[in-house]
Amino acid sequence: MSLSYKQHPLLKLTQQKLYKMVCVVEDELGTVQDPLTGKALKVRRFTMTNCHQLSVSVITRGATVTSIKFPDKRGQIDDVCLGFDDVQGYVSNRKSYMGAILGRVANRISNGKFEMACSEVCVSKNLSNKHQLHGGFVGLDSVVWEVCKVRSNGLDLTHCNPSGHEGYPGELTVIVSFTLDDSNSFRICIEAESTDCTPVNISNNIHFNLAGHAAGKESLYEHSVLIKADKVVDTDNDQIPTGMLMPVKNTPYDVRKFTNLGKSIKKFRNCPITGFDKSFCVDVRPGNPETIAKIVHPYSGRWLEVITNQPTVVFYTANNLPNMDATEYPVIGKDGAIYEKHGAFSFQTQQYPDAMNHKTFPDVILKPCDKYYHEVTFKFGACKNCLKK
Repeated sequence: MSLSYKQHPLLKLTQQKLYKMVCVVEDELGTVQDPLTGKALKVRRFTMTNCHQLSVSVITRGATVTSIKFPDKRGQIDDVCLGFDDVQGYVSNRKSYMGAILGRVANRISNGKFEMACSEVCVSKNLSNKHQLHGGFVGLDSVVWEVCKVRSNGLDLTHCNPSGHEGYPGELTVIVSFTLDDSNSFRICIEAESTDCTPVNISNNIHFNLAGHAAGKESLYEHSVLIKADKVVDTDNDQIPTGMLMPVKNTPYDVRKFTNLGKSIKKFRNCPITGFDKSFCVDVRPGNPETIAKIVHPYSGRWLEVITNQPTVVFYTANNLPNMDATEYPVIGKDGAIYEKHGAFSFQTQQYPDAMNHKTFPDVILKPCDKYYHEVTFKFGACKNCLKK
């Protein structure tokens, strides 16, 4: 009898080699009041470390990635993930969604409503009392997740979101798996099932700066980015999709070749949004994860690749962090670091935004008989010539 793919002994040996040097250590980051139950709960932190000195920390509040440390081309280890020293930092700065899982529906829902099965569904409006953003007032980023499994190379967190919460029909059960291997790949897999038809478009919002989390906007401007997308989702002044797709050619969004971020962001100087915050249409085929983006920091030699099965990615350059040039007070992060506008970037892989209100966009309604599956891998490295394709 032939062996299945997962039973093949060569695959098992490869998996053992990838995971044998990864270790997982648990501690606590503090205590927080769970917004759904009102109970004070301990926030558990898990740190995965591989044989190349790459480590990733995840906490149960918001299933949030709080730290990513790895060496540059000289062997200097820095934390390249923005975050806070304690859980209260994440609560106080909740509007930044820093490092957290986003949903039930990431991005915006126009006017906080949509039609489903010929009926209008109204959800909460936490954005200017007009639209919904990232799941509402209490999204997946704010709840304390349960630990359902700790493995040799990572962990699984789960959350059961009640029916009717923030206006969404159906009880939604979500499992997020975080894994690290010795190829320097950090993988996030998100699965969800619902008791009723409901829209699901879950994402994550890790804030990166490959020069180091405290390096600021000047170092962000040194990065170069490449995204494999010919079009972006067109939006209005509220960043609500118009239903149209806009070709990137002859626009600041044309980053199909390595493009310096400093030069690109300058092109947005007189625009309503002064930086990148757009859904790039990478149109990955379902079930076939592809490398859709790469970003590099030449001075440190660090690079990051994004591999996903999702059809769009929001590339965001922390435009909503405080603008110190306009005398706004900065956000104080880990080790007293100053976080400001353009001090970081994120890749939010997801389905098309506001898809329920646009018939031309792929369907995001999850039926009770189906399972939502989202996969994204962040692959890290460092080399002397990191701009080389």
